Amino acid sequence: MQHSPIQWLSILVLAIALTCAFCVTAYPEEVKYGVAFWPENMGNHRARIRVEARVDAVRAHIPWRRRDAAPQDRGIVIVESATGKRIANVAVVTVNREYGEIVFQPNEPGEYDIYYMLYSQPESTADRDWLERNVRADKWKSLSEAKLIEIQARTEFDRFDPMEIIATRAEVDELLKQNPLKSYLLFPEDRMHLVKMADFLPKRWIEKGPSNRFAGEAARNEYYVFQIGVWAARHAIHDVAVSCSGLRSLSGRTEIPASAFTCFNLGGIDWLGRPFRREFSVELGEVRALWFGLQVPKDAEPGEYVGALVIKPSGLPETRVELSIKVTDQILEDHGDSELWRLSRLRWLNSTIGLEDELIAPYTPVEAFNDDVKILGRRIRFARSGLPEKIMSNGREVLAGPIEFVVETAEGPIRWSSTSQARIIKSTKTELIRESGNWRGPFKLSCISKTDFDGYTDFRLLLTAIKAAEVKDIRLEIPVARDVATYMMGMGCKGGYRPREWKWTWDIDRANNMIWIGDTDAGLHCKLKGPKDTWDIQNLRASGLPESWSNGGKGGCTVTEEGNAVVIRPYSGERRLSEGESIEFRFGLLITPVKPLDPAHWNCRYYHAYGPVEAATAVGANIINIHHANECNPYINYPFIAVDKLSAYVRKAHEKNVKVKIYYTVRELSNHVAEMWALRSLGDEIFLDGPGGGYSWLQEHLVDHYTPAWLQPLSDTDTDAAIATTGLSRWHNYYLEGLAWLLQNVQIDGIYLDGIGYDRNVMKRLRRVMDRIRPGSLIDFHSGNEYVYQDWRISPACKYMEHFPYIDSLWFGEMYDYDNEPPDYWLVEISGIPFGLFGEMLQNGGNPWRGMLYGMTGRYGVGNYDWQQIWKLWDQFGIQEAKMIGYWAKECPVKTNNKDVLATVYAKQKSALISIASWAREPVRIKLEVNWDALGIDPRKAELSAPAIPGFQEAQKLQWSNDIPVEPNKGWLLLLTEK
Repeated sequence: MQHSPIQWLSILVLAIALTCAFCVTAYPEEVKYGVAFWPENMGNHRARIRVEARVDAVRAHIPWRRRDAAPQDRGIVIVESATGKRIANVAVVTVNREYGEIVFQPNEPGEYDIYYMLYSQPESTADRDWLERNVRADKWKSLSEAKLIEIQARTEFDRFDPMEIIATRAEVDELLKQNPLKSYLLFPEDRMHLVKMADFLPKRWIEKGPSNRFAGEAARNEYYVFQIGVWAARHAIHDVAVSCSGLRSLSGRTEIPASAFTCFNLGGIDWLGRPFRREFSVELGEVRALWFGLQVPKDAEPGEYVGALVIKPSGLPETRVELSIKVTDQILEDHGDSELWRLSRLRWLNSTIGLEDELIAPYTPVEAFNDDVKILGRRIRFARSGLPEKIMSNGREVLAGPIEFVVETAEGPIRWSSTSQARIIKSTKTELIRESGNWRGPFKLSCISKTDFDGYTDFRLLLTAIKAAEVKDIRLEIPVARDVATYMMGMGCKGGYRPREWKWTWDIDRANNMIWIGDTDAGLHCKLKGPKDTWDIQNLRASGLPESWSNGGKGGCTVTEEGNAVVIRPYSGERRLSEGESIEFRFGLLITPVKPLDPAHWNCRYYHAYGPVEAATAVGANIINIHHANECNPYINYPFIAVDKLSAYVRKAHEKNVKVKIYYTVRELSNHVAEMWALRSLGDEIFLDGPGGGYSWLQEHLVDHYTPAWLQPLSDTDTDAAIATTGLSRWHNYYLEGLAWLLQNVQIDGIYLDGIGYDRNVMKRLRRVMDRIRPGSLIDFHSGNEYVYQDWRISPACKYMEHFPYIDSLWFGEMYDYDNEPPDYWLVEISGIPFGLFGEMLQNGGNPWRGMLYGMTGRYGVGNYDWQQIWKLWDQFGIQEAKMIGYWAKECPVKTNNKDVLATVYAKQKSALISIASWAREPVRIKLEVNWDALGIDPRKAELSAPAIPGFQEAQKLQWSNDIPVEPNKGWLLLLTEK
């Protein structure tokens, strides 16, 4: 392990390490720090100096006290301040973290700027004779010295002072001498002086010294936050325990109990509402902050309150920190949440919002009777094994036989026995939890299932060997009825018609461990899982391959036709089980479609761009999606900084009956997050560990242990540089509270999700929050094509299907090929219809003719097509009252005589809107084949016309019995009415 410079302070090799890293300076320091703007290509930090006289050379001593790992590798440029001219004769004599000694040839007396953190390699531009005269042989030491005016940052956000100005080696050494018996030292800080550095002490701590006292000031009802910096000066620190005495007022009339305190670093409440504990450790020589929150009672008596915290590292002496909190007369009704600097929102990390046992529309209560379970539009009958033996969706039988968990030995497959019914662990209107026990031969099997009201069932199968045994295979067999298994996607299979056979094996670089097989009105989604609750975006590296299923590379999955069944067979291969050994196999099943198609879709017209509200209403849009990177929502996934502008925009939109949704998700988080340093103190709980790098601000302030994500320049002085967050964490609790705050205070009408950084349980909570606080809010989900992107081979419709019960619409998306993919691909990968959702088109504006087969248009702000022309036709026809009958349905009353030209019907009383789209490569002429009885139209009175739709088709009268010309990649919208 490579130690930071401070880590060597108290060990034998201290002198060697610090000799290499530092040089002790005797210069007295009275340094001013400030901000001044300059072009970003010159770096973010500079020193302004003054040269008093005309000389051939001058030296500058810059006590920059910087924390970057290799300052000698950064470029240094000197510029004359008045003219902007770069100085050529420059010699960098000494560069280390503490200071730099730089010699240069000034043009004139005056001010000069030394840019010292350029992201370029050092280069020598100095003349050889000038170097010989002024630098070599220590000649530079006798030169006159320029005066340091100020050390400057390019923006306020780039500043290092005061908490990122490092202490020198000599200062740290002296601090240790002053505290010869201390294993660790504590540095209490308020929320205005954020502990940011792990590898260095800040100069501020040298000046103020360690302390066992903290004093602060809080309002009544405020959630007051403070920190205690812990420096592992002589010993590594492990497993810190913290206890609190509570606080009492000096008047003796009021107390604040110890339960009002929270230490965020030691644990909390996870995204499922489960309490957890975390170990707090600090490596030798490193610094880490303990973050505390105190809920001040609303009725607290104003005045001073005193108490203590006791900090006890394992195996080291405890330290008592005396607390003094002055409670003011002010009352904060919102605990301080409206003022980000207070950091009161940190309490959101432990929120349980949305975990209430409440149903979500349109779902109905779970009905359970013995082994039968009924949910909205679907039914499950469980066998004695605990696995489903029958699954119904919309009246269709999904299974061709019982689902079986097979353990195969040399004697053949085990046939499980069970003499008792399942034990009901929990049964409410929202969920049913069952447990079944089975045994046979040397094995016993426990099956625990949890069925939710949305049709999702999570299974945990625990296989235990009563005695040692060799097995040829352990597998799951899911026999889907062949007449249902029309389409398929997942496990690397591109969506569309199901292939006759499919084989898949685990790949840690691809999170495609799920599959869907079904039809438009019945289907089954299966996801193979590991032992931990995880949410994997693109690969399985964070969670690892589940050893139960993957079995060291022996596992995989096949899909085969077997009689009247199509069998999904996840297998794990041969292995040996020792006596008493248990293996847990986890998987989830979701019955599709997850809900009926929502006719409200026909009234949702999107404007997907930030602009004047009038621009949206002018084209007939009634929903505006505000992305990030604009003045109302500048910073990705942290829409709390510009809320005044966002609120004003939302109010104006509401005045015109327009809804406003914003980009707000989890996956990455802006570097402008107010709680950045508190979140960093939690280690890898919130932020994904990684190699660092990326944008300059990240490298200069976060330094390491992060993964760069989205980067968005906003202006000459502002860049949004996000870092990746972990799959599931307490940040999701904060995220949901943040959504609640936006719904209440800004009155947004929902969110736009670009990818989803959490599992179905968080999505369920999110939906509850929205429906409770602002009914009618919408969740709009977008994804690019992850099957082709970087060859991930992930179908987003399959990966995110577990979220579909709570989503209102889909938008798939970049890299989807609307012109060259077949209809079955459109249906499965793009439309959302087999799963109970409508979608919209994006790439290149979409294909309006094909899109209407699936009820899809595009969005203004993306592409150039004038979608309001189709929206107008929807309203003129009254599509909201029509029944959509897709070409995929056997009962579709209108077909064509050409297999490459398809028709979908929107049927009403005595009229129909017929959508026709072609996949033929050449112009063709088609005839309509009409089931008049099904339409309820008298063919003798039928009139067929093409209404005028600019950019789509010209108006004309047609004869339904005559040939109709259709161009490649195009089609028609025809009105069939009874005159």
